[in-house]
Amino acid sequence: MKSKTTAAWLSFLGGPLGLHRRYLHGWRDRWAWLYPIPTLIGLYGVARARALGLDDALSWVLIPFLGFIFAATALQAIVYGLMAPAQWNARFNPGAAPEHEAGASHWGTIFAVVLALMVGAGVLMATLAFSFQGYFEHEVDEARKISQ
Repeated sequence: MKSKTTAAWLSFLGGPLGLHRRYLHGWRDRWAWLYPIPTLIGLYGVARARALGLDDALSWVLIPFLGFIFAATALQAIVYGLMAPAQWNARFNPGAAPEHEAGASHWGTIFAVVLALMVGAGVLMATLAFSFQGYFEHEVDEARKISQ
């Protein structure tokens, strides 16, 4: 039986590595193996920014990959946590009764949803702000070059 609470926490904490997909769909799930790619791309951007400074243009392009994948997996944690027990069991526990305990929501599920909402929204807003700042700074620099 696959627990809704476990899936929500795995999506929130280990989602950028695809842990929730491996839990729900097994180790052969192709999407689970694709999740670490944008995570590693974003981490490489963070490493470049730390080594070369925030003026590095490539890091401005790479870092949002990390933010967007984290926001996406936080959204998946919210979706899993708010899924009705009958719908959860029909999708992930097909042999179980619609009201089986595995699809029930507990306080742990509620905490996962609340944290995923707070942190995921914050990460998404920070990623958008970081991306737009980099884009507009680049545009201002280009305009200065043209005007000189």
